[in-house]
Amino acid sequence: MSLQPQRPICCRRAVPEHTRFRIRPVHGLFSHSTLGFREVIRIATTPCMLASSGYSNRRPRRTLIPGTKASTRKGFAPRPQVGTSTQKKDQNDAQEEEVSGGSGSKKPAISSSGTTDRKVTGDVQSAEIDPTSRMSSNLVKRRTGILEEVEQQGQGNDEIDQQIFTDMPSDSTDDAETDGQIADVGNEGDGLGLRYKNIAVDHSNKGIGKETMIGQFSEAGIGKEITTEQFSKVGVGKDTATDQVNDVGIGKETMTDEFSDAEIGEETMTDQLNEAGIGEGTIADQFNEAGIVEETMAGQFSEAGIGEGTMADQFSEAGIVEETTADQFSEVGKQMVYVKNQIGRITIAEMTEIAGEEEKKLAVDESRLDISDVAEPAEAHGSTENAVLDMEESLLKQKADMEAKAQRQLLENLADENFSEGIKVFVVPQVVNPDQVIEIFFNRSLSALANEPDVLIKGAYNGWRWKFFTEKLQKTDLKGDWWSCQLSVPTEAYKVDFVFFNGANAYENNNSKDFSLPVEGGMDETAFEDLLLEEKHKEIEKLAAEQAEKERQAEEQRRKEAEKAASEADKAQAKVETEKQRHRLHHLMKLSSESASDIWQIEPNFFKGGDRVRLYYNRSSRPLAHATEIWIHGGHNSWSEGLSIIEKLSHSGKRDGDWWSADVVVPDRAMVLDWVFADGPPGKAVVYDNNNRQDFHATVPKGMPEELFWVEEEHRIYRKLQEERRAKEEAVHKKAEKTARMKAETKERTMKMFLLSQKHIVYTEPIDVRAGSVITVLYNPSNTVLNGKPEVWFRCSFNRWSHHNGPLPPQKMVPAENASHLKATVKVPMDVYMMDFVFSEREDGGIYDNRNGMDYHIPVIGGIAKEPPMHIVHIAVEMAPIAKVGGLGDVVTSLSRAVQDLDHTVDIVLPKYNCMNLSNVKDLHFRNSFAWDGTEINVWFGKVEGLPVYFLEPRNGMFSVGCIYGRNDDGHRFGFFCHAALEFLLQSGFQPDILHCHDWSSAPVAWLFKEHYAHYGLSNARVIFTIHNLEFGVNNITRAMAYADKATTVSQTYSREVAGNPAICSHLHKFHGIVNGIDPDIWDPYNDHFIPVPYTPENVVEGKKAAKEALQQRLGLRRSDHPLIGIITRLTVQKGIHLIKHAVRQTLERNGQVVLLGSAPDSRIQNDFAHLADQLHSSHAGRVRFCLTYDEPLSHLIYAGADFILVPSLFEPCGLTQLIAMRYGSIPVVRRTGGLYDTVFDVDNDKERARAQGLEPNGFSFEGADPSGVDYALNRAISAWFDAREWFNSLCKRVMEQDWSWNRPALDYMELYHSARK
Repeated sequence: MSLQPQRPICCRRAVPEHTRFRIRPVHGLFSHSTLGFREVIRIATTPCMLASSGYSNRRPRRTLIPGTKASTRKGFAPRPQVGTSTQKKDQNDAQEEEVSGGSGSKKPAISSSGTTDRKVTGDVQSAEIDPTSRMSSNLVKRRTGILEEVEQQGQGNDEIDQQIFTDMPSDSTDDAETDGQIADVGNEGDGLGLRYKNIAVDHSNKGIGKETMIGQFSEAGIGKEITTEQFSKVGVGKDTATDQVNDVGIGKETMTDEFSDAEIGEETMTDQLNEAGIGEGTIADQFNEAGIVEETMAGQFSEAGIGEGTMADQFSEAGIVEETTADQFSEVGKQMVYVKNQIGRITIAEMTEIAGEEEKKLAVDESRLDISDVAEPAEAHGSTENAVLDMEESLLKQKADMEAKAQRQLLENLADENFSEGIKVFVVPQVVNPDQVIEIFFNRSLSALANEPDVLIKGAYNGWRWKFFTEKLQKTDLKGDWWSCQLSVPTEAYKVDFVFFNGANAYENNNSKDFSLPVEGGMDETAFEDLLLEEKHKEIEKLAAEQAEKERQAEEQRRKEAEKAASEADKAQAKVETEKQRHRLHHLMKLSSESASDIWQIEPNFFKGGDRVRLYYNRSSRPLAHATEIWIHGGHNSWSEGLSIIEKLSHSGKRDGDWWSADVVVPDRAMVLDWVFADGPPGKAVVYDNNNRQDFHATVPKGMPEELFWVEEEHRIYRKLQEERRAKEEAVHKKAEKTARMKAETKERTMKMFLLSQKHIVYTEPIDVRAGSVITVLYNPSNTVLNGKPEVWFRCSFNRWSHHNGPLPPQKMVPAENASHLKATVKVPMDVYMMDFVFSEREDGGIYDNRNGMDYHIPVIGGIAKEPPMHIVHIAVEMAPIAKVGGLGDVVTSLSRAVQDLDHTVDIVLPKYNCMNLSNVKDLHFRNSFAWDGTEINVWFGKVEGLPVYFLEPRNGMFSVGCIYGRNDDGHRFGFFCHAALEFLLQSGFQPDILHCHDWSSAPVAWLFKEHYAHYGLSNARVIFTIHNLEFGVNNITRAMAYADKATTVSQTYSREVAGNPAICSHLHKFHGIVNGIDPDIWDPYNDHFIPVPYTPENVVEGKKAAKEALQQRLGLRRSDHPLIGIITRLTVQKGIHLIKHAVRQTLERNGQVVLLGSAPDSRIQNDFAHLADQLHSSHAGRVRFCLTYDEPLSHLIYAGADFILVPSLFEPCGLTQLIAMRYGSIPVVRRTGGLYDTVFDVDNDKERARAQGLEPNGFSFEGADPSGVDYALNRAISAWFDAREWFNSLCKRVMEQDWSWNRPALDYMELYHSARK
């Protein structure tokens, strides 16, 4: 059966019979009305569509939602909406509550056929999209962007809005029982239903005026079809209708007047209802279906002040025409929802999702309905875009107005509250957060600036330590004398500090306490401290990078200048050499000829460079007359480029006589050919015919122009000189880079060894302590005074106990994974360079392990703080190499250089001897003079080995005696020098931290300082006294030990050996042994000019082999592969001369070679060794050589060429010979005494002792002072050389890699210096 045709949805029509009406509250629509309200009635319709039997065959329409011919209301734009997951959950929960709360006869809210109505619960709103409002993509993007901006701005004002709305009266609240319910209205069979939409709103205390009310309903599109049925259809009961009308503040008279003003007459109303197809019975039926009886409806309208006639009149007065249909009611609902979307700030993503879902449903429904296309008027599209823009602008303006008024009210309240309490300052927002703009308000009348015309704020953050600012305040329009300005709070702030002032000298600083505001939610003070340190670290790195770049640029500039100067020198040298060659070549050209007819000839006669010619040679009556082969060895231009022609001649039968010939190519730039004849090729020839040592020469007849040749020759020589020079510079540069790299690697290894030197007691994990890291300290109390204590407490600080945070709280140590150690963890700050700690038995102290008063110290790397440089002054009578007698001079120079390399300041005060080698003093000049003890003393200054040296020269000639030691008045002379040195420091204004004096000769410094200068200008200094040898000046040493703050000797073992000496035994608490080192720049096989081949540990075998061959050749030894023993020493009893004699004979018996270098201060010993040398040179010629003198270059060659170095001293405070030997890869054979025992570890007997020092065995040693002891060590060494050569070579490499420089001793001395200053 066929149904009557249905109008397309987009067409205007009267409300059909099955149209369902719903009335629902919509909050916040009339935000600008003058009448207070809580909610307004929203009316929506859902048309019920009836399908015909041919429905499925109809052409589906293209548009998803029917359009309307009427233009969209100005300012309205539909907005899609998407519900979030939380909102959807709330929707489902609300639906379940509605269903469960209703009667059992409730019908389903939505049938299976779907509906075009949107469903929203709680805060979720919806809006249908009108297809007539198709917009360009650009307009959509603009509209979306504006909505997002409004949405984001609105989120920040939710709390303010809520506070304002909460203050409104609550006598007209929503009906809790009806809020959110579902009205199931309509024919159950037609499959279409209606859901009651619930929209949460913001409350407003705005009023609604009469004209405004009518205008807003009219703009919303409320037409004349509004009927009683439409109100009743949504289930509005008597009480509900009355309450809702009353809630919006509409009384009986007001309602009547407003409808009358709208020109809705009684007759008009009746006609319009009839035209809509709503008959009397129909209306009654529909009201009955909704559960509303006639009396109830009449009562409800009556209570609202709406009579029968009045209702018709009011609708008629509203100008409701026929074309206005239920679609317009639906449009009202959509526009109200859109307004609410803007005010309620539903997100665009939510609206888009809902719109998308509904469009899909509409697409399905409309395809079934077979609704045809309706053309969209062009003017409708344009008006829609304008309406969208107008609506967006209106919404933004409304939003801004609401926020401004709420903010204004908040400020007025805060101003009143603070003023009433006498508070000068408040801030908005009241809780300050990082990355936020705040406004500070200041009441001038309550402050010291009450009469000042200008008010400024000056401040910073975090205790005045971060980002200073100054801003001018402006007068506000708040009641009272309030001024304000805005500040942007940085991310790093935890507090804002500020004061107010007048721009000059008048301040309001909160009674000298300043003003401050806490910043919440950001970093705390500790984090900020770390940030400051990190910033400082970055600044230091930046400055370091800038400095490095400056140095690089300066170096580049120096290189360019040097290159320019060298290039000019090369040009000048090229000119000189060219001129020399010109004279030489001219001379040869005079001697040359085209041929010597009886000896040689060239064919053809005319040739040029590049031509092939034949050269004939007649060997008859010549030196090669009987040679089996004849070769030509030739060149050109006076052999300027060496051999350039090498050819073998063959016998020529074309000429009479014994002629030989060869074809040769004339060199391109040849002016003169040079050659000789020989009986073989180069390197094999024996007999030559060189024209009686004048060579043969022939002019090139067609050579290039002479002037052009010499120009090119000069340029060629210049290029050659440049290439040679640059090659040499490159080689030197590469060698210097490798030397620096090796030194750095050695220094790094030494530092690790230093850190692990106490591993049997304490060490850290990781070994390298880095600033900003957390490290673990491991401690073994069993090797200390805390052995057996039930508890051990760790006490730590930084920077030599001077860190600004002070010592850390004592920490009880806990057992580590290995049972022998305890552990504690420490966070190392960024601003430290040294970690300091001790251990105790209790938290409050008790017994301490403080490393015998030295404390434990570990350097920290990577920090932003650097150790302040210490000023050390050495007062000594020796200094290498300008005034050296023994090891004391080496120590003064080498120790000073090593400490200076640690970035400390070092000065040396030395007598100015007239026997010094001043060639090693750079920039020596007169500085000043001063008087002391009636003597005028001249002061000279210069640099020795990079060290600043002050030379004192008394005018009384005290040090102009031709020697350093050896006079009867040595004690008086050196005592005068010590006193003069202290006086010089005082009068020159020096303030040294350390005065370091050496041996008996400068020992008087200790007591002279304490008695005369410690309290008179040099009070900052501490005295360090070093004993190099106890054999001399015992009285001075004894007195110096009493006055010195710390005392040292040159090795740990020697300090124990002399501990019982009366000069020392009572001062053991301040007596320490520190082993000496050697200068790695002076003793360096890689840069040693006295050896034939430079070498490193990588090529030690090749280097030592070349040095051994050179040594054998120089001293006339047999060039054979046998072990070579070297002895470099002073020939004294102390050095074990009887053991030396025995070792020489033993070596010769073992088929070895011996070289001895040294002299004896005692003539008897010198003569004895001279006699022995004569005997051995005769009996063992080629295997032994004694050089009874001192020869520095030869000593270098012996250290490099010897396989072993023998040091059999009876006692040796330190000894440098064994250290130099190892530097050159020679294996030491020593007696176990003093420093020899501390530095040489026997390969068979000292493995554990070496391992405890972080080393590997490195030599052979023996006990006792008899020949058997020497044999024990020497025989093992020689046997290893013969029987285990490969192992021996690896031992040579091992000892070269060990660091016996001043790197480690310098660290130990710095520890001593600091402990003296505690």
